[in-house]
Amino acid sequence: MSNTTANTQNYKSKTLATWITLIGGPLGLHRFYLYGFGDMWGWLHPIPTLLGVLGIQRVEQLGQDDKLAWMLIPVLGFTVAYTMLQAIYYGLLADEKWHARFNPSLKGDPHAPASGWAAVIGVVLALLIGATVLMATIAFSGQRYFEYQVDEALKISQ
Repeated sequence: MSNTTANTQNYKSKTLATWITLIGGPLGLHRFYLYGFGDMWGWLHPIPTLLGVLGIQRVEQLGQDDKLAWMLIPVLGFTVAYTMLQAIYYGLLADEKWHARFNPSLKGDPHAPASGWAAVIGVVLALLIGATVLMATIAFSGQRYFEYQVDEALKISQ
């Protein structure tokens, strides 16, 4: 196998990494793309995601008064927001730094592939999704916390 073939087989696209993180980040798919299936952090990503999904299912089954769901749903929100931040980081990382980190054989190569508008669009979508999910998570958590405080104050006053 020639050196060029080996380089193309190990090539990691910044644009593809941004979009994989945008679409499958909460499941750790971007980690598997970048670091392989032996990456521990990739295997840990689905745990908070599934806990958050469990919280949503509990709300659907038991209603909004389920206190365990109050704690589990924000876990999903913060996981999604975190992975959107990772997508933004990948998309905005300079091509030279990207190649130095993930494509060391292309480091300093003037003909190394450059990312284009697809990476920028991925960053914009990650920013939209991440900010929306983060604000919704903070609002949900704050609302549930203050409702709990009011309920406890009513119990004390009776």
